[in-house]
This record gives sequence, C-alpha cells and structure tokens, in this order.
Amino acid sequence: MKDIGHFIAGRRVPGESGRFGPIFDPALGEQTGRVALGGAAEVDAAVQAAKRAQPDWAATPILRRMRVMFRLKELIERDMDRLARLVTEEHGKTLEDAKGSVTRGLEVVEFACGLPQLLKGEFSHQVGGGVDLLSVRFPLGIVAGITPFNFPAMIPLWMAPLAIACGNAFILKPSEKDPSCPMALAELMTEAGVPEGIINVVNGDKEAVDAILAHPDIAAVSFVGSTPVAEYIYRTGTDHGKRVQALGGAKNHMVVMPDADLDMAVDALIGAGYGSAGERCMAVSVAVPVGDKVADALIERLAPRVRQLRIGPGTEPGVEMGPLVTREHFEKVKGYVDLGVREGARLVVDGRDFKMQGYENGFFLGGCLFDRVTTDMRIYKEEIFGPVLSVVRAHSFDEAVGMINAHEYGNGTAIFTRDGDAARTFMNQVQIGMVGINIPIPVPLSFHSFGGWKRSLFGDHHTHGMEGVRFYTRLKAVTSRWPTGIRAGAEFSMPLM
Repeated sequence: MKDIGHFIAGRRVPGESGRFGPIFDPALGEQTGRVALGGAAEVDAAVQAAKRAQPDWAATPILRRMRVMFRLKELIERDMDRLARLVTEEHGKTLEDAKGSVTRGLEVVEFACGLPQLLKGEFSHQVGGGVDLLSVRFPLGIVAGITPFNFPAMIPLWMAPLAIACGNAFILKPSEKDPSCPMALAELMTEAGVPEGIINVVNGDKEAVDAILAHPDIAAVSFVGSTPVAEYIYRTGTDHGKRVQALGGAKNHMVVMPDADLDMAVDALIGAGYGSAGERCMAVSVAVPVGDKVADALIERLAPRVRQLRIGPGTEPGVEMGPLVTREHFEKVKGYVDLGVREGARLVVDGRDFKMQGYENGFFLGGCLFDRVTTDMRIYKEEIFGPVLSVVRAHSFDEAVGMINAHEYGNGTAIFTRDGDAARTFMNQVQIGMVGINIPIPVPLSFHSFGGWKRSLFGDHHTHGMEGVRFYTRLKAVTSRWPTGIRAGAEFSMPLM
C-alpha cells in the first residue's frame, strides 16, 4: 500500500503526527494506501517555508511568473492521462469525467497566463495641479486553500495557480480521501519553475484546517465544500482577521417549461443529475416540470434512462457512472433514499440494491429517481450529493421561480424553454448565482467567476476570473506630485487638488 505524506519546501516529506487516514479504491471497496494527517506542526512548517520564499517571488518580474504558468500548462497537458487516472483511482469517477475536470482546472492556468493584463493598474494624469493618481495590486503574502474530495484536480487548480501567479505563496489542504492528484500537481508546479516554498501541500483533517484558520501568518483562505463547514471556516477565519471566500452546498433546480425540447431536457437531466454519481456542487438534484402533463411525459422518458445507466468502475470504457467515494458516503446517500420513501415521495427508480459482479464490495449505488417530492421533505431541503434526482411538480412558471427563490441554497439553476421572454424573465427574477438557459450545469469559464448566492457562498468574492484576482491581491492607491518650482504653501483643510 502507498503512503502519502506532505509536500513542503519543494519536496515530499513524511507525516510526523503519527495519525493516518485510509485511502480506498471505491470500485473495489479496498484500502490501497494511507495518508498522513497533519496538524499545527505541519502547517507551521509549510508557513515557514512560504515566508522564506514569498518576498522574492512577489518581487519576481511579472513576465517571469507568467512564463511559469505557461510551463505549468504544458506539463498538465503532458500528464493529463496520469492525473485523470489518479483522480479515478481514489474518487471513482469515470476517466472521461476525470479528464474533463482536469481540463476545467487547466483553463484557470491558461487564464493566469494573462497575468500582465490581469494585474494592470489604473492611472489618472493631472487629477490636480501637478498631481497624478495610480492604483496597483499587491499580493497578500501567504494564502491557503481547503478543497473537497469531489474535484481533487479541478478545484486546487481553481485556486493555487492564480494565487501564485499574483505573487503569493500557497498552502493547499486537499481532501484526505483522494490526496494523490493534489500531490502530483504540486510536483508539476515545482517542475514548472514555482520556487520551493511557494506551493505546499499539508494533508489532514479538521486539525489541519483549524491550524490554517488560526495561523497568524496566513492572510486569506479559500474553501469549497458543504455549507455547514463553509460557514464554520468563514466565521472562524474572519474572527482571526483573515480574508475568506467559502463556497458551500447546493440544491440546484432545473425548470422544464411546457414548450421545452423534452428529449434535450431528459439528456440534460441524465448527465447533470447522475454524472460523477451526483457528487458535484453543480449537479441538478431537483427537476421542476411545469404542469402535470409535462411532469408525466418527463418521468415516462426519464425513468428508463435512469434504469439503463451504465454503472461500473471508472476505468472501464463506456461507463457513465462510477461508485461513490467512500462506504460512509454511500451509506449516507442510501439513507436519504430510505428517508424519501418514508416521507412519502414516490420512488420511481430504486438503485439501492445495485450490485456488480466482481465488484460486490465497491461503493456502487444505482441511479434513484423520486417523483411527487414536496418542498417540506428533507430530501428536497438538504443536499444529498449522490445519484438521486427529485421531481417537484409546479403548476406555473411563477410557482417554479418562487420555489427556487425560497430555498436556502443559491448556487446554480437552469431553465429549459423555447420562449425567450420566459428565459429572460427567469434570468432576472431567480435569486441564484449561476443560471443556465438550456444549459444544465452553468459553470462559468475561467475568465468569468464561479460562485453562488445565499447560503451557497460566504464572503464577498467568487472564485477564479477577475474575482479571483481581486481576492488574492490588495489595492494600493498612490497620489504623487513632483516639485515644479511652484509652491502653494501649507494646506490645513481637506485637500481638493
């Protein structure tokens, strides 16, 4: 079995805490290794390495930092298959899905390659008598990222390259469930020319998280995960004087209007609801057909597609859905299906008894489909994070929008319609951070920013795009006047220039 420690000051180092967590192959249900669980000592070691390296890195000419990002892009493209396999082996998602997630992370590296343009300041000439005004963005210093199990490549790449390109040192605390890919990414960054100490990886659990949140030399923390943890990280981090962006959970609705292309809508729901076994914060977990006629037709077409999902190990060609990440998470999701039955929802497709020959111990759950779900049920209110789709029927467009706006989460939503007026009204009225129109998973590209509203985001900044640049930098305004031989004398009132 493999042993994974930490990555500090440009090299892998063993854990010293004496605590370890198991790493599983989700398809087999077998332990394949263990990961060191760091704490305050490991976090401080990473901080000290970062403190030694960050001033020189911040002073490195911007074009040199940009070239490091170009080199990192080349290395990720070179190792794309290896990185995807590391994701699949420890998370369980299909290789195709894993490769797609690495590619979406790579897009942020490509965005960071535009650093000279991204960090251009502003300049105003002659704002007063012989006075010029300019603004410049400076790095924060040492920043940290805490990332989830479902995207062990993409989300670290949403954070680290942009933070580093802006001149910061970065400490990554990835999920202890699938740590191999984040470690490989840190090595690729070092190979690309990121100096020792500028990228560090501390593996661990809550003890490592708390050490990051409390450390006085860490200026900012980025987080993606569940809402309860996001709120904890935001409140704890800000209490310690840190800048925090904490992206939380979701309950993403997809409205299907009577005029929608129903085949397109069904394709969208199958991919967005069951891709990556539903372990996505942007997965569609609630379908909202408007009118019983639409709902009946949707269920009629959707149910056989759910039953026919090709489920198996993510490494096998043609598989559409792999296992869940751990036995614990499998039991949690299965428990929600049990709960939905008890709450009175109609379980149209039951995937709880799915078994696959040769993989009987794997963490596989078949696709589950509920109809007649109501908004007072827990399976509607809470994030399930598994291959469970709930159909909640609405009688009108206004009822569908009101339902979405009343939910505590505000991450993503979508509407399927041929009516431009309905789509535009939906876009304007819905209180959600990311909206898709005939697009089921509206994840913005890297040059825009990703983030939800309400209890799906804590903090003032979304991630990547220009919001990411603003989060990892701080603004300095410089007002200057040079001697010209003309003296105005002392000024005692508010200067008006």
